Amino acid sequence: MNKKTPIRLLPAQAWRTYRGGKLIAALHGREAEDTHFPEEWLMSTVRARNPGREDIVEGLSLMEDGGSLRDCIQADPEGVLGAGRRDTGVLMKLIDAAERLSVQVHPTRQDAMRLFNSPYGKTECWHILGGREIDGQKPGIWFGFKPGITREKWAALFYAQDIQGMLDCLHHIEVQPGETWLIQGGVPHAIGPGCFLAEIQEPTDLTLRTERVDPQGRPLPDESCHQGVGFENMLDCFDYTGRTLAEARAAWCIPPRVIESTPDYEKTSVLGYDSTPFFKLEKWTVTGSLRCLPRDTYYGLYALEGEGALRADGGQTPLRPGDQLFVPAGTEAFELAAGKGLITLLAYTGPREPTQG
Repeated sequence: MNKKTPIRLLPAQAWRTYRGGKLIAALHGREAEDTHFPEEWLMSTVRARNPGREDIVEGLSLMEDGGSLRDCIQADPEGVLGAGRRDTGVLMKLIDAAERLSVQVHPTRQDAMRLFNSPYGKTECWHILGGREIDGQKPGIWFGFKPGITREKWAALFYAQDIQGMLDCLHHIEVQPGETWLIQGGVPHAIGPGCFLAEIQEPTDLTLRTERVDPQGRPLPDESCHQGVGFENMLDCFDYTGRTLAEARAAWCIPPRVIESTPDYEKTSVLGYDSTPFFKLEKWTVTGSLRCLPRDTYYGLYALEGEGALRADGGQTPLRPGDQLFVPAGTEAFELAAGKGLITLLAYTGPREPTQG
């Protein structure tokens, strides 16, 4: 690995039961239809979990000059990531949903260790990039239990497969570009049709689903719902705390905060360590140039809009929407420069402290 310059990564897709992906293709400048590859995984060292597709390696990030990012990190974890770190502790995705995702929950770290022997759960965060109306429905999410929902009531709805009843237990919220929602382990949720978002999360694919059919109504194997732990253990993973809509917004809708502003660039905190210790997400808008100095830990960059260039090690390469970079710990100083107008990038990294387990 050449740590003088950031490493370019290739797009990584993952098969899902729901359809989408058209807006991701558009971001890359391509025309495409919605398919069962509605997600692009960024800086990924995680394989997608899809029962029936175990022999297909999906979701892992590959380096432009060859090899997987996971193998590169495993060969020298501390040299690549920083002192005391064994893995990135984070996964970024772009998600473009043409259909509603199933009602689901992700385990907390405690439940992930108990049920999956994993030091990571799947707390995540959605940063809304945009969206589209589908069948007259504006982009929205189902999120968090309303007051009065008990395990007994939820279990009855699940075993009866009363999907509308389950949806009615959650708040439905129309979302706007620029909003950021923190989804802690245990909180029920579902992404609605038309949502286009960036998701940052703990690095697992542990998803527990309460709908036993896919978005097209086809039956799913039980393991696709409970991931092998059984339905009762799945039901135990839900946090049954009820909140009003106002309380849910106050707890989980994270306001942006400008952290640095100059005539050449602006850095905005989308989600900081004050909201969760598990990951950090920023948005960088460059209108001139931004010099990035060496850091003692790694991070990732993803170009969202505009055009620009990466200037490093005496050379210059173009940056366009969809380009992504992995910046190892100790990478020499480099520069991000805007082309005509501006270039906007997402900057992301993992836990404040290395995860043990």
